[in-house]
Amino acid sequence: MLIAEPLQRAIEELSKLPSIGKKTAQRLALHILKSDESSVNALIQSLSDLKTKIRFCEECFNISVAEKCDICLSPKRDHSIICVVEEASDIIAIEKTNEYNGLYHVLGGVLNPLANVTEEQLHIKELISRVEKGGIQEVILALNPDTEGDTTSLYLIKLLKEYPIKISRIARGLPIGGDLEFADPATIGRAFIGRITL
Repeated sequence: MLIAEPLQRAIEELSKLPSIGKKTAQRLALHILKSDESSVNALIQSLSDLKTKIRFCEECFNISVAEKCDICLSPKRDHSIICVVEEASDIIAIEKTNEYNGLYHVLGGVLNPLANVTEEQLHIKELISRVEKGGIQEVILALNPDTEGDTTSLYLIKLLKEYPIKISRIARGLPIGGDLEFADPATIGRAFIGRITL
């Protein structure tokens, strides 16, 4: 079946998104096609704003619209605790639990020699710099419980042991190989409550 070229292009672009196969991309493209023009323009504008107005916090590398994110600027947060996560999406998952009230640090990935991801490509130096400034009493490692997450945690523990701080890791309420982003808030909440000092 021949598909009109603009529709085919839309399907191809949508199918490049994570977890979107060709059939889902086709349904989305057809839905957009049937939508009224104001809805489509609102979608286009929101995607444009995503690329032009969003930046990364200069302190923790969370998603932000200003130089520093709302979490880093909040006087209600505990500024003596830093929770280290892989990606900004993990912060969203943790925040849904209402069990954690400290600051964050987004590494931007995990160590993975097979994919050529080394410590230089992650925000590890910036984490150490934050600890060196003082005022930090605890660093919580909340990396995914898989081989790369464990390797990165061990590397960070080795670096952080030089400082007079508590190093802990969220409890293993998460399945091995699971992602924080997809875990339910209750499971993540229990993992924070049961965190282990390293």
